[in-house]
Amino acid sequence: MLYQKEREDLAKVVKVMFDRFETNAAGGNVSVRMNEKHIIMTPTLMSQAKLCDLSAYEILVVDNNNEVVEGDGRVTREINLHRACYTENPKVGCVLHAHPKESMLFATLGMELPNLTEATQKLGVIPTLDFAPATSPELAEIVRAHVIALGEAAVPSASLLNKHGIVVLDTSLHKAYDLLERIEYNAYIAEKALVFDALNIKKLEHDLALNYNLEE
Repeated sequence: MLYQKEREDLAKVVKVMFDRFETNAAGGNVSVRMNEKHIIMTPTLMSQAKLCDLSAYEILVVDNNNEVVEGDGRVTREINLHRACYTENPKVGCVLHAHPKESMLFATLGMELPNLTEATQKLGVIPTLDFAPATSPELAEIVRAHVIALGEAAVPSASLLNKHGIVVLDTSLHKAYDLLERIEYNAYIAEKALVFDALNIKKLEHDLALNYNLEE
C-alpha cells in the first residue's frame, strides 16, 4: 500500500479530532503533501458517513489531476481549497480544515478570534475570511488570495472561514494538528474573557481591547 505509515497516521489524527469535538458530523477534511506527485487526503463524507473512523486504505492517494491513485472513497469537493494552498506556497505540507466547537463561535459571527494565550502568539491575528459557500470555487479563491497576501507568514497560519470552520496550514500533519488544539483552547479562553470584559468582572488589557474594538 502506498504511503501506508502516513495514511495510518492521518486516519488516527482525524479520529482524535472528531472525538475531541475539533470537527463535527457536518464535515472537515485534511490533506498532507507527500511529494510533487501525490497528496494523501481524507475522503468525502468522512465525518457524516464514517464519524472519522477511517481505515488507512480509506485515506486517499490523490494525483495532481485530483484523481484517486489508491484508496477506497471519493475525493471531496473541498479539494480545490487544499490545492489553492499547496499551489500558492510550497512550504505548506498539510492543509487541515475542520469545524471546531469553540472556534466556530467566532467563525459563525464573522469575528476575528482574539489571540490571548501564550501558546498561540506565533499566529498573530486569527482572522475570519469573507463568506462563500462550502466547497465552492469562490471559497477556494478567497483562501488562495489570503495565502498569497500572507506570503512567508502563511506557514504556520490559521484563518476562520465565515459560517463554516477553520483552515490551518503548517509543514506537517502533527504541527497542523498541534496548532488546531492550541487554537481551540485559545478560543475557549477568549469567549470567557470577552464575557468577563462585557460584565466588568475583569477587563481585557487596553491594547487588546483596542485591537478587538471592545471600547466602542
